[in-house]
Amino acid sequence: MKPLNVALIGTGFMGKAHSIATAVVPILFGAPVEVVRKVVVDIDEELARNAAKTYGFEEYATDWREVVNRPDIDIIDICTPNDTHAPIGIAAAKAGKHILCEKPMSMTVAEAEEMQAEARKTGVVTMLSYNYRHTPAIQMAKRLIEDGRIGKILTFRGHYLQDWGADPMAPLSWRFNKAKAGSGTLGDIGTHIVDAARMLVGEFEAVNSIVKTFVPERPLPSGRFFGQRGEASSEMGKVDVDDAALTMIQFNNGAYGTIEVTRNAWGHHNQLGFEIHGTLGSIAFDYQRLNELRVAFGEDAKSDTFGWRTVYSGPNQPYGDLLWPIAGMGQGYIDVKSLEWYNFLKAIAEKREAAPNFADGVQIERIAEAILKSGETRQWEKIDQSAV
Repeated sequence: MKPLNVALIGTGFMGKAHSIATAVVPILFGAPVEVVRKVVVDIDEELARNAAKTYGFEEYATDWREVVNRPDIDIIDICTPNDTHAPIGIAAAKAGKHILCEKPMSMTVAEAEEMQAEARKTGVVTMLSYNYRHTPAIQMAKRLIEDGRIGKILTFRGHYLQDWGADPMAPLSWRFNKAKAGSGTLGDIGTHIVDAARMLVGEFEAVNSIVKTFVPERPLPSGRFFGQRGEASSEMGKVDVDDAALTMIQFNNGAYGTIEVTRNAWGHHNQLGFEIHGTLGSIAFDYQRLNELRVAFGEDAKSDTFGWRTVYSGPNQPYGDLLWPIAGMGQGYIDVKSLEWYNFLKAIAEKREAAPNFADGVQIERIAEAILKSGETRQWEKIDQSAV
């Protein structure tokens, strides 16, 4: 297969993470297909030029529309604010480009459905950047569930807690702006745990939610932002997205669960976690200890040492043959991001669908929309499960 030319659109934190991933995939895993970091795009020419030099791209540009339609580009990597995901994704699909798109997929369900429809027409490979699902310990949880080790799933309890929004004087970045972000904490981090719940437990049937905005206004930024870092001005602006959501879930298979997400939890810098309880055992994961999976099996209940035990990521777990010679050596955020890219490139090389793809993204957007609607109605909201 010929080398694939990548166009990265967006030079912020996620653009940096994706660039590192494309650089190290061949070193870590042996890339399924060779990739060339061809062109990086940012509307700010200085940022684009600096990113090309720093991230190792051959060229830089300021107009994503021209780049998307270039015949020498094979992959469009979307790392821009949420309001641009749909227009870039739709144009890329129409142009026949494979697409890796940062989450959330879009601003609305309608946008997501249009992105999926165009991708289906041209048959391109698509992937959403729900990178945490590629964590080896989470994939180990998936394997244990599929092998029946914890029996029939009864309950799921998930959370994603951060604290960078807890300071009321943190500047009003685009992530607090509905016109740019679509939603707040839910779309930013909550959809990660929704993705994990769908993968591990199954489809959502209905949700009932409380959605809150704790900080109604914040100081406007005085300059550029990188990730969550930026200077604040003395002028205040309105926050019109959610700071937190607490959701009850009814799954199609009869299991039930809860999800709690917030960016206002002091002390929780980036804590994604879940527990899954079944008829034969339980599984627990905490991203702060991402190299570990905790398990408890009912078959051991009569032992005087019965309780939770820790399984360390290693050669016997998913991706272990790619990462470690022995258990306990560990991995970090970029390793997981690189596994995401490895799986994306492998799907392209094998001419098959990736996961999570745009169809998964549509369903996640439907769930997120239902959670926000339930936050307004304070009633159970059914999830649209029609095929896309």
